[in-house]
Amino acid sequence: MQFNPLKNMAWTIESAIVRKVSTIDEHRSCFEAAEVMTKEFVGALVITDGAKIAGILTERDLMTRVVGKHKDPEKVSVQEMMTTDLIKVSPNETATDCLKLMKQHRCRHLLVFDSDEFVGIVSVRDIFMLMMEEQNELIEQLEHYIGS
Repeated sequence: MQFNPLKNMAWTIESAIVRKVSTIDEHRSCFEAAEVMTKEFVGALVITDGAKIAGILTERDLMTRVVGKHKDPEKVSVQEMMTTDLIKVSPNETATDCLKLMKQHRCRHLLVFDSDEFVGIVSVRDIFMLMMEEQNELIEQLEHYIGS
């Protein structure tokens, strides 16, 4: 049987999913959203409408839709500025496929759903960290193969 170091290297994003997600109600102000992002050191908030997910608000959204348009963040609601066209992936998605989606949709965060259940979020940073782990694992496998 021939050794194939690339076999099983397409890791899923399962281990990269951030399951403790920062949220804010859609009726709160963009100023309050920025405060939550700062306090929790996150670049995106999942926006809720009661128990359901209504959208996502990112640092980029705040800069381009609020600050860049000279709007008062204390007077603008999250609902007015959030992205509602959500890009969703499953925990079984590969890191490479997630990066392709992020590039295609010009976004840095993807919401992860297992069937209809929201399970978390992944950022481009999470994906890059996972890909670095994949590459380190491949290097170890190749070193083991070469050394044996």
